[in-house]
Amino acid sequence: MDLLNTLVDKGLRRELPTREEALAVLATSDDELLDVVAAAGKVRRQWFGRRVKLNYLVNLKSGLCPEDCSYCSQRLGSKAGILKYTWLKPDEASRAAAAGVAGGAKRVCLVASGRGPTDRDVDRVSKTIEAIKEENEGIEVCACLGLLSDGQADRLRSAGADAYNHNLNTSEETYGAITTTHTYADRVETVQQAQAAGLSACSGLIAGMGESDKDLVDVVFALRDLDPDSVPVNFLIPFEGTPLAKEWNLTPQRCLRILAMVRFVCPDVEVRLAGGREVHLRSMQPLALHLVNSIFLGDYLTSEGQAGQTDLDMIADAGFEVEGAGTTTLPRHRADALGGGCGTQDATAGAGCGSHDDAGAAGCGSHGGGGGCGPCGGHGEQEQQPVGGVADAGESVPASRTDAAGAARTDLVAVRRRGAGTDLAPNA
Repeated sequence: MDLLNTLVDKGLRRELPTREEALAVLATSDDELLDVVAAAGKVRRQWFGRRVKLNYLVNLKSGLCPEDCSYCSQRLGSKAGILKYTWLKPDEASRAAAAGVAGGAKRVCLVASGRGPTDRDVDRVSKTIEAIKEENEGIEVCACLGLLSDGQADRLRSAGADAYNHNLNTSEETYGAITTTHTYADRVETVQQAQAAGLSACSGLIAGMGESDKDLVDVVFALRDLDPDSVPVNFLIPFEGTPLAKEWNLTPQRCLRILAMVRFVCPDVEVRLAGGREVHLRSMQPLALHLVNSIFLGDYLTSEGQAGQTDLDMIADAGFEVEGAGTTTLPRHRADALGGGCGTQDATAGAGCGSHDDAGAAGCGSHGGGGGCGPCGGHGEQEQQPVGGVADAGESVPASRTDAAGAARTDLVAVRRRGAGTDLAPNA
């Protein structure tokens, strides 16, 4: 296809595709899917080789959030039967993080529900970061605490945080359809504050909320403009007890097309397959490794992922390798621009594929166990419409997709009952 040849050439040159080209990727047929994956895979390998970075989530504070994000199981009015607990102590969080590190995770993502941290919260998270780094030399730590106030990003950076996650989630045009207690502009400002403090920015999206192809392209282009180092792509987990519980809009094929589009638009950025991969990609998860270079290991914030060993086996069986702690994640030009920050150890020269010397063995992307870390939560009284609402003339919104018999795959959504906040061993 001329389209795919053009997109590969642009991706290898780090040239931005047009919106029309991005939309065309989403409009490709299932017959063309393997061609799309192969094309985007060339771009992925140019900048990241066959390495897969492992990330591990620690939910520091679960549930009872005052925000009304429709997708989130942690919203205050959520009827989802998730774990609810207040702040983990630094030693508890460090023990939880150690499980992920032992499983091969290179980055630990510390997440807390809520609109944003108080100064006291920043103090406690700072102590947690220090505890984790004291026990795990060389580990990256990403904080995901919601909207930041002036000076808080600097304090997190001083405490040793490497990165900060805050997802845009969906397009600016439709943002008000999923959240009313803060704005899209609030989220953009927090990402910019993190960047100004010298933190590596992590910001991504949630697909499957009923959005149109245009919404997906708009949010990915907005992310490209923000220029985060990491873009988590989450697929909505339709938790029972949340306003979007009936939004089963994704097939494995559509998920792969979305990931390919993100890779073409963000060729040299860490694209992370985040929450919902087990629910929506299912047996086609290995194909996604040709598009993304980063995944979460084990469980998410409030939902369970597949077994950590299954993740490691999947990576090996698909012919990929886990990225070692001494390997640079980002291509050389991005690592140099970041100035020695997160993921820049032992940067290698060349085309930016990093080093494969440490081959071995999930911003945080988790909407209550799979999508846009904090602020997420809310009141849950109002029934909100799916993102995108009524499609514009000539524009399609995907029909609800379920299993072959037409039933929503709620059997694939398992509430997390182990790990942080419990007495049971974590999945890592």
